[in-house]
Amino acid sequence: MKLTNSLLASAAFAVLAGGAGAQEMTIVSWGGAYSKSQLRAYHEPYSEMTGITIINDDSAAEAVAKLRAMNEANNITWDVVDVVAADAIRLCDEGLAMEIDHDVHLAPAPDGTTASEDFGDLLVSDCFIPQIVYSTTFGYRTDLVGDNPPTEVCALFDTETWPGKRAIEKRPVANMEWALLCDGVPFSEVYDLLATDEGQDRALAKLDTIKDDVIWWSAGADTPQLLADGEIVLGSTYNGRLFSVIEEQKQPVEILWDWQMFDLDGWIIPAGLSEERQKRALDYLYFATDTQRLADQAKYISYGPARKSSAPLVGKHADLGIDMAPHMPTDPENAKTTFLFNYEFWADYRDDIDAKWQAWLAK
Repeated sequence: MKLTNSLLASAAFAVLAGGAGAQEMTIVSWGGAYSKSQLRAYHEPYSEMTGITIINDDSAAEAVAKLRAMNEANNITWDVVDVVAADAIRLCDEGLAMEIDHDVHLAPAPDGTTASEDFGDLLVSDCFIPQIVYSTTFGYRTDLVGDNPPTEVCALFDTETWPGKRAIEKRPVANMEWALLCDGVPFSEVYDLLATDEGQDRALAKLDTIKDDVIWWSAGADTPQLLADGEIVLGSTYNGRLFSVIEEQKQPVEILWDWQMFDLDGWIIPAGLSEERQKRALDYLYFATDTQRLADQAKYISYGPARKSSAPLVGKHADLGIDMAPHMPTDPENAKTTFLFNYEFWADYRDDIDAKWQAWLAK
């Protein structure tokens, strides 16, 4: 078998480490169908090649708080962490994530294009290695909406037309934007208003109208399970999780793409690792973020790869044999109305809005 540059780099690391069979690394992600896609596309081939054991941790939703605590205790137990872009910016700003030289630490595209050019504008932080473009959007039970399926995100707040429980994430991100949009705020004014106390209070007041009908989720797998069990009529989650429950589990669920929120997800390496652990983490990421590996993940879940050079390699689902392109959030039919996640806004305002959010939840 002809080895690619990334395979050669990884094999060389295993040899230099004196045989990696007894070594292990902890990789933190989001669990569910998403972690399974990483396991098949990245973890299993990397472990087979190097002998390094990968321990999966599904604590990514708590990454910022946990890395702050680990840093305070001077005990970093994670090696590579999957985070959304806004959290990567915060961790980088706080010195909790290692800065990356993208053109040194990451593989070039097959045609020699540098990593920084291949990832382009998705390199939103010096500490962040983009992996996927995904969206947070809604799924609904087709058998619970009768002959009147929802077509707009504001169905979330219309409990008269679509009675039943809703599931939304137990954090302000996206929920605040949808609340203002559905309270009549023009799309172009949402973030300007959300930067004010008045706008934040207005969003929470709108969410108050459905608070008694909400089941809160914190893990991406929660809403698909609630939908599968028929416990909710609709709920938000990541589009790839909805793909799994619809196409793989064949549940009576459909996706509501209206005003989906595009976001980036990717990797950081915690600051403060030993030299050996840092080298191992960098070696893993050189392999896991090359052109082919990012395209490979799209064989298992409907998230768009972050490299330009990966897009032409996206084909059919590895097990189902269906074309994956129409299931991507970036497909033109799915992306008629979208938010692009405002990384800078949430990096600047997240802690303050979180405090107000938690106080509102406690009422």
